[in-house]
Amino acid sequence: MTASALPASAAHSSSEVRRARSDPAYAAFLVLRIGFTVLPIVFGLDKFTNVLTKWEVYLAPWIVDMSPISAHQVMLVVGVIEIVAGIAVAIKPRYAAYIVAAWLAGIIINLLSYPGFYDIALRDFGLLLAALTLGRLAFVYDPAWRRRTRRDTDYPAA
Repeated sequence: MTASALPASAAHSSSEVRRARSDPAYAAFLVLRIGFTVLPIVFGLDKFTNVLTKWEVYLAPWIVDMSPISAHQVMLVVGVIEIVAGIAVAIKPRYAAYIVAAWLAGIIINLLSYPGFYDIALRDFGLLLAALTLGRLAFVYDPAWRRRTRRDTDYPAA
């Protein structure tokens, strides 16, 4: 079966694979995009189930003291934010990668603000660098949203 005989989505997928095989930077972009889409969604969903870990343990006591809601409720809000961040990376990594990087910076500050989780803060710093890398690669491989101007919509093409 040739690429032209495949459904449009399958042909698009095979061209993505060919491009990733021939362009290592594009392959890195795809791996980072998939990773920063799937993993935040998985971790965000787990905030509701605590299957992977008990997430409240990672929340700095000063944040719990400042919050009007319980540690568990804070982590539910965190879960929603992570799910939205993963979806945003799937839609537009050019912009969302920097939002994820900022989110990771907040997590790092949380983890460094009390003892016991410095190793996880260091790991999250590596993830922050990867998110910044995704943002730079997306500058090349994910086109910018073009702002429509009045001139684009008011006049028919000649």
